[in-house]
Amino acid sequence: MTIYALSTGPGVSGVAIVRISGPEASKVIESLTGKKIPTPRVATLRKINNINTSELIDEGLILWFPGPESYTGEDMAEIHVHGGKAVVLALQNEIAKVNNCRLADPGEFTKLAFQNGKINLLKAESVADLISAETEIQRLQAIKIMKGKSSDKFNELREKLLKILSFVEAKIDFPEEDLPEENIKMIKQNSSNVLNEINKILNDQKVGEIIREGFKIAIVGPTNAGKSSLLNNLSNREVAIVSEIAGTTRDVVEAHLNIDGYPVIISDTAGIRDSKDEIEKKGIKLSLKKAENADLKLVVVDAKSIDLSGFLNDLLKNNAILVINKSDLLKVKLDPEIAKLNHVQISLKKNLNIDKLILKIKDYLKNKFVSEEDILITRERHRQHLMQCADHLKNFSDKNYEKDFDKAAEDLRLATRHLGMIVGKVDVEEILGSIFNDFCIGK
Repeated sequence: MTIYALSTGPGVSGVAIVRISGPEASKVIESLTGKKIPTPRVATLRKINNINTSELIDEGLILWFPGPESYTGEDMAEIHVHGGKAVVLALQNEIAKVNNCRLADPGEFTKLAFQNGKINLLKAESVADLISAETEIQRLQAIKIMKGKSSDKFNELREKLLKILSFVEAKIDFPEEDLPEENIKMIKQNSSNVLNEINKILNDQKVGEIIREGFKIAIVGPTNAGKSSLLNNLSNREVAIVSEIAGTTRDVVEAHLNIDGYPVIISDTAGIRDSKDEIEKKGIKLSLKKAENADLKLVVVDAKSIDLSGFLNDLLKNNAILVINKSDLLKVKLDPEIAKLNHVQISLKKNLNIDKLILKIKDYLKNKFVSEEDILITRERHRQHLMQCADHLKNFSDKNYEKDFDKAAEDLRLATRHLGMIVGKVDVEEILGSIFNDFCIGK
């Protein structure tokens, strides 16, 4: 089957690129242009016509990439036309007339590239991350993965386990042969070294996932403290409704920000107080859950009535900045106990010290991402496979080698399999759908 799709963004644009891949790609080009396929990898100007009537659709560039030297590994073509909706639709309608041609599924071109051995799973995922990158740090992380830093490391660990497994399976195949003592020591030492390396990789504070998905900041605190106003101020737009009426915010309101190149998802939550209103109570429950899952909490309080007892005290224990709003109305010095906390006094109404708060947030972000150079995990899928690999290696190390060689070998096989599933070295059909469905159509 031959697939086709618009690979550039939908809508009006100067240029639109329609990509075609499969055994009928050459037939599509010849049918549309009335000429033989152009020289490989040379942009060639051609008139693109209606297949049945020869009516001109547009004039554009044709690029021909014969397989296997193409992105997908199959015969592939790109048609560059003017980016009007009618032009693209007319072109796609003509391609659909060719037998065995259909519109591509999301991510299907990259899926073909993986299945044809052009890229591994990590590189496929990095392509998706590069397309969706909104900040510089996200772009750089996607490029690092694309260059193969992570896959090289995971393949190296997998090769070490395969070598250990070969010794263990040799003992199973030839049970009458005694395994030399030095070989047993080497097996134990090498498997322990791999386990230590995996544990080190896992101990990364989930920085890779945070960069990819966004650093989560939750604005929490009592009602009427200025939480929604703070969200609007940081976002430079009216994201949340601001009102003097307590309890205006019932649900979580989110905004995506770019702070010095760092991706941030900032959430305004319902004011926390005792309430009999069922909807407000659900909003408060969501607020506490959001605070629990946040990478940083901005605990906003009113300078005129600072009470840090109860839930506020708990919120301030970890990963929190105390934001004392309406500080322009403060007539006395802060309580010494409050002054000891990581805090900043602001006034949203007078626009005072907002820059100091932003600086604190930036410092927190930079400290969090200080170890980004060593990050190898960018998705929860990678982490889960590494954790399961580590579990099987621990089980392997706990086995009695004299009695349990068969069971020990199975632990090693499973550990090796989980490393292989990260880069796609084993049958991974069950996870392909979830990976490639995240792609846009045409990629």
